Amino acid sequence: MNIVITGVHGFIGKNLVDWLKRESKYSVQGYGRQDSWSALADGLATADIVFHLAGVNRPQTEADFYTGNVAFTEQICDYLLAIGRPVPLVLTSSIQAMLDNPYGISKRQAEQVFYQYAAKSGERVAIYRLKNVFGKWCRPNYNSVVATFCYHISNNLPVTISDPGRVLDLIHVDDLIRCFLTELEDAKLSDVCYREVTPSYQINLARLAEIIQSFPKLRQTLCLPDLSDEFTYKLYSTYLSYLNPDNFAYNLEKKCDNRGCLAEFVKSASAGQIFISRTHPGITRGNHYHHIKTEKFLVLEGDAIIRFRNILDENVIEYSVRGEDFRVVDIPPGYTHAIENIGSNELITLFWASEVFNPTRADTNALSVLS
Repeated sequence: MNIVITGVHGFIGKNLVDWLKRESKYSVQGYGRQDSWSALADGLATADIVFHLAGVNRPQTEADFYTGNVAFTEQICDYLLAIGRPVPLVLTSSIQAMLDNPYGISKRQAEQVFYQYAAKSGERVAIYRLKNVFGKWCRPNYNSVVATFCYHISNNLPVTISDPGRVLDLIHVDDLIRCFLTELEDAKLSDVCYREVTPSYQINLARLAEIIQSFPKLRQTLCLPDLSDEFTYKLYSTYLSYLNPDNFAYNLEKKCDNRGCLAEFVKSASAGQIFISRTHPGITRGNHYHHIKTEKFLVLEGDAIIRFRNILDENVIEYSVRGEDFRVVDIPPGYTHAIENIGSNELITLFWASEVFNPTRADTNALSVLS
């Protein structure tokens, strides 16, 4: 299938191309502002579907709205009709097409061009009146407040909010692209279809800024955002895409003593926490039990023995573990337990605990395994 994409270098175009190039059955021909009309015309001559993503939203003159949004759309449609190659068309319009500002009027007129094309060609056209789209590769300080907030906050720049109560209706770019992909499989229907992208998320500017401003603090608190909320999940992913490449890495706080070192990695109110330790040869960690908290031990490197004893009896249970085995050991409540480095090198262990450590309610009770 030959797919032509206008506006290929824009935010949505980049994401669409990235999805399409994963499938060898698609041949993608993209066109941006720097490309000539003749190059686009050659692509249209072999196209099986056209995604018309190009448009003007911040022109130098008001007349450019018509040139970039209406006249260019007419040129594409007229050419396809003239060469006798009507194909399905997909147009990215805007919810502002319902408004009477110059931009909205031009997008509404572009939609009318699609109606005329559908009537003359008998082909299917799909119109997406896009809401505020966010995600990776969106240009900050341009049209997306999400991109602007993410860029500014990730780079320690100030954020200005003129109307904190203003409510936005947001969609994520990957959800939009998934809708686009269904256009490649749809049956050939002769109609004009308005498409709705779901899910969408409603949030005011103050709350949006508050959520994004919480993300840099995660490196200090180690507390993950609520990733069970799909909007927060997508927003956090978007935020990370705006980090300066020099700021991808950060150090964890190490707590060291004569046994070795330990560092907390991530925490979650709903999923507990993960931490890692490096233990010197011959050293034993643990010798305590929990009433309700549970843990999982995973030795990543070295050799160890994990010992258990039910606090109600004297029977000691032993598990030998090695880093190369990737063997997880569950730590049930009511069992005092300890891990001993029996190797000649440092023992590196990954731990998961079912709750975030709270020093005022630690649920950690000292008791030797070996009486």
